[in-house]
Amino acid sequence: MDAAAVTDLVHRAAQGDQRAWRGIVDEYGGLVWSVARSFRLSEAQTADAVQTTWLRLVEHLVDIRDPQRLPGWLRTTTRRACLAVARDHCREQVTDDVEQTPAVHRDGPADDAGPETSAVRHEQQVLVRRAVAALPEQQQALLGLLVASPAPSYAQISAGLGIPVGSIGPTRARILARLRTTLETAGVYDAVPA
Repeated sequence: MDAAAVTDLVHRAAQGDQRAWRGIVDEYGGLVWSVARSFRLSEAQTADAVQTTWLRLVEHLVDIRDPQRLPGWLRTTTRRACLAVARDHCREQVTDDVEQTPAVHRDGPADDAGPETSAVRHEQQVLVRRAVAALPEQQQALLGLLVASPAPSYAQISAGLGIPVGSIGPTRARILARLRTTLETAGVYDAVPA
């Protein structure tokens, strides 16, 4: 689609023209879906990210100054939506898994000794969540993507977060070392893998 046609569609859609809006979705829907699918999220998560992207476009359509750059705007917005979905999914998984998975200690199997053990375990889980929440947003996003199932490739993480592929592993190691130090200071041991 040429620049004049894109500009016309964006201006008409911003004024409420439903036909123009459908034209934008028809023209760029494949782009949005392909970017979202590159994150290898579940089908429902991918659909959520796509829907969020279109919602952001509706919210910001009148703010677009250069309609010719719409494809780039959609790519960036879709990436951000996918990262948010992955981060939210990671938080949901941690919460769900923590409540359902018994603790395994160095000295033996699951310990279901009673309310005292359960209270200590819960307190440790709260401390771990707080330590993760205290990390900078990009570090939280990186951890979320690294533990997502299925995990995106390093190339996808690099594209989404703007981190060079070769820096992902060392950055992960620094984040885990920081978490380990924070948690050990709080009296929680073995919560962060080596």
